[in-house]
Amino acid sequence: MSVYAIRHGETEWSLNGRHTGVTDLPLTANGRRLAGALKAALGSRPFALVMVSPMQRARVTAELAGLGENAVVDPDLMEWNYGDYEGLTPAQVHAQQPGWMVFRDGCPHGETPAEVGARADRVIARARSVDGDVALFAHGHILRVLVARWIDLPAQAGQRFLLGTGTLCILSDYRGVPAIQVWNGPLGG
Repeated sequence: MSVYAIRHGETEWSLNGRHTGVTDLPLTANGRRLAGALKAALGSRPFALVMVSPMQRARVTAELAGLGENAVVDPDLMEWNYGDYEGLTPAQVHAQQPGWMVFRDGCPHGETPAEVGARADRVIARARSVDGDVALFAHGHILRVLVARWIDLPAQAGQRFLLGTGTLCILSDYRGVPAIQVWNGPLGG
């Protein structure tokens, strides 16, 4: 069983580095192009389960990849709730809170790393409960926490896994031990 974890294509805010949690932004033209490239990258692979964040940037990515029809919306795949930092760039946050790191500090009036880790654990449990491959369409920070939890690291370890927009990751196992097969893989195109 493999989990294909796909970060949505580019949005205006991901392009300029703004924290995008609960703001429901559309994909840019380039984001739509990257999402469409998933069709070729995923081929005709049968998925036992396709889960998608409720946000349009993830749902449209799944649709353009050809997997939207059978996708189950899962609120646990929502991006980190950035609270007071929603829409701000890291530089703007650091001007208010020097040294801040979302994976360590969380967000005022938003989520803590432990809360995001608990959501990731629930997604992993659902993925592991099916017989066959699973596709997840979600966001950068939640997927970074998810990969950390997949390999039994704390949610804070998500800081060590950089992830671009429109990328494909494959989580699998090595002789029964959870492992990363592909991380931050380009889709081509």
